[in-house]
Amino acid sequence: MGDLLLVRHGETEWSRSGQHTSRTDLPLTGQGEEQAKSLAPLLTGRTYARALSSPLSRALRTAELAGIPGIEPDPDLHEWDYGGYEGVTTVEIHRTRPDWDLWTDGVPPGPEGHPGESPAEAGARADRVLARVAPALAEGDVVLVAHAHFLRVLTARRLGLPPADGRLFRLATGTVSRLSTEHGHPVIAEWNVRP
Repeated sequence: MGDLLLVRHGETEWSRSGQHTSRTDLPLTGQGEEQAKSLAPLLTGRTYARALSSPLSRALRTAELAGIPGIEPDPDLHEWDYGGYEGVTTVEIHRTRPDWDLWTDGVPPGPEGHPGESPAEAGARADRVLARVAPALAEGDVVLVAHAHFLRVLTARRLGLPPADGRLFRLATGTVSRLSTEHGHPVIAEWNVRP
């Protein structure tokens, strides 16, 4: 069985400021582009049974700069839909909801087309991605380029945990993480790796 490599896109203005960014299609900052380029030694020279990316430009550009061949956009890899909290920081949310936690409370609906997602809904998307890449993992390594909260949910689901346990896995911009297996069970082999 192959390994599942998770690549979080490089820095954007909103990831730097801590604003929740799901469907807002922000470009990488200059620093984000440098982060993406720096990942090439970790990702090139490998053969991937499948390579998927969020369709948002920050993820696709990260894949391009990191030199990942044959990348396919997959809409299920978009970030958690933050609904009414799109563009808002956790600090700002806590001013009116001091006990709010994304992982247990989810988000309020946003404008048309941004209904928001619960942890369970993000988990269902992660399960779909994992089911889609399972045949490829039987053949070799798979790489997914996406976003912090969604990759954290996907990690929890791969490890057999509930979606909200993604809160246990901090994930920095411009990093590679590797999920592998040991004695037939999914494990974290590497996390938040930068060259």
